Formats: sequence, structure tokens, C-alpha cells
Amino acid sequence: MLASRTFGALALTSALIFPVSGFAQSFTFAAIGDVPYGPHEEFAALIDKINTQSLAFTIHVGDIKSGSTVCSDETFLSVRQLFDRFNRALVYTPGDNEWTDCHRLNNGRYDPLERLEKIRQLFFASNESLGKQRLSLQTQSSQKSFTSYVENRRWSQGKVRFATLHLVGSNNNLQPGLPSSSEFAAREHANIAWLRETFAEARANMDVAIVLAMQADTFFGEPRKGSGFVRWNVALAEEVAAWGKPVLLIQGDTHQYLIDNPLKDASGKPLRQLVRVVVPGEREADAVLIDVDTTDAVTPFRFKLLRTEK
Repeated sequence: MLASRTFGALALTSALIFPVSGFAQSFTFAAIGDVPYGPHEEFAALIDKINTQSLAFTIHVGDIKSGSTVCSDETFLSVRQLFDRFNRALVYTPGDNEWTDCHRLNNGRYDPLERLEKIRQLFFASNESLGKQRLSLQTQSSQKSFTSYVENRRWSQGKVRFATLHLVGSNNNLQPGLPSSSEFAAREHANIAWLRETFAEARANMDVAIVLAMQADTFFGEPRKGSGFVRWNVALAEEVAAWGKPVLLIQGDTHQYLIDNPLKDASGKPLRQLVRVVVPGEREADAVLIDVDTTDAVTPFRFKLLRTEK
């Protein structure tokens, strides 16, 4: 199963790449995640390589440290400084390694909810992106019902609607044995509301495509009852089916570069208008370059790996 999926991903990477256009009918952005896990020099090299590309922005889908390193302020601050190296805008959404798993002994036995608040303070202090040339972003925290969720963000490029959503690995923090799991229900409610708003906004704007980005691989292990992703996947399927236009889903967490169509409707039929890309990470500190051609109503996304020197 894994081999055939990987072969499909490799085949898609050879597709035609469209040039960046100032008119925004076509543009390129980068997607990264699960970095830095190793020496920060490797991540700095990746950033420098990304900076050589003509990009609209970069999306980082979380896990800014490995699952076995300390969740200290110093760790977070060192990555925050590296984020400032991006020449263009960087939009970041948190992963589980930054907060959900910080109760572990090798992570320093931190309170996960306290670490989440620290991440929000350090990386989401304003409604702008990170990086040197910043984007102004919509934030879910501007809504009275969702003031905590500064990390859920939205913006548009041309006629494409982008949104980040705070879904993380470790079963989306639905871990009844941990006190921190008390936050799960409210965050799930916020994420589903942000998802549905994104599609509604795209319809009102007559957008041609939607891009959703999050850390969790929400299809890992065929989620069933007890999974922190069941309701999310159902809501996503409903919105994608009703939308009827291309959707790109960017995820991380499982570290292996993959392009597939994992979403199914209520009858089990694949919803092929949704394409999912899982970014490489961990030992493979590479980026996925995504070219967008808004004149292509069926397959507007093309993918190519940007590899760093090892």
C-alpha cells in the first residue's frame, strides 16, 4: 500500500511547473513542516534555499522541534529567530511537539496548556504573518466566541482562499489520561467553525480553489470512534462535496512526502477534488514547492520538491 502511494507522489512531482505571475493568475508558495528536528544549521540552510525562490509565501505546518527535545522558552525563541530569516511571509500553525507532548519526561515535564499559551505569545502576537515581508491575516480570535484561537488564520492570493487550522498529532490531544485534554472539545468546535467559514467566504468571493493547512495527518490509522479526527473528517467531507471545486490539504506529522486523495464521502466514494500533500520532515529537511494556476479549474496545483544539500 505504502509503495503504491509513494509511486503516485513521485509521478505527480514531474508535472509541468507554471511561472509566477504578477497578475496572480499563477503563483508559487512553499510548504514545510516537522523542522527543525536536528541541528538548526540544517533548517537555516533550508530557509536560505527557499529564499532563492520566487515565492508568494511559505506555510509551516508545525512541529518546530523533535518529540524528544525540551519544550523550553529557549528552544521556542531560537526557532522564532530562524523564522525571521524568511525573506517573504511565513505563516505557521502549531504542531503537537510544541505543546501537546510537553508533559513527557524528556520534554521537561511542562504543562502542555502553559506551553500552548507561550507558543501563542511568541508566534501569534499580531494579526500579521512572520518573515520579513509580512502578510496581514484574518484571525479567528477577532470573533467573540473564539478569542483564544489566535493561531487559526486566513488570507487569499488571487482567487485562492488559504486557511490554517489547529489540528495536531497525538490524536489531536484527545488523550483522556492527560489533564490537558480538557481543551479538546472547544478547539475542535473552533476548527470546524473556521473550516465552514472558510468555504462560505470562498463561495461569497467566487474563489476558484481553497488551501487548508494543519499539522496533523488526520487520516493516519483510518480514524474511527475514539479518534480526535472523526468529526473533523466528516465536516471536511461535507464542505468539500458541497464546494465542488479544487481543495488542497497540506499536512505533516508523518514525515514522508506523499500526494494522494484520502477523503471519502458518506458513501465511501473518494472525493477527488481534494488533493492532500504530506510534507517531508524530520531527517528530510526539504520543502514542497506548490505552483498554482488559477486558470485551471480542475487541477490548479503542481508539486515539486526543493531539496537541501545533505
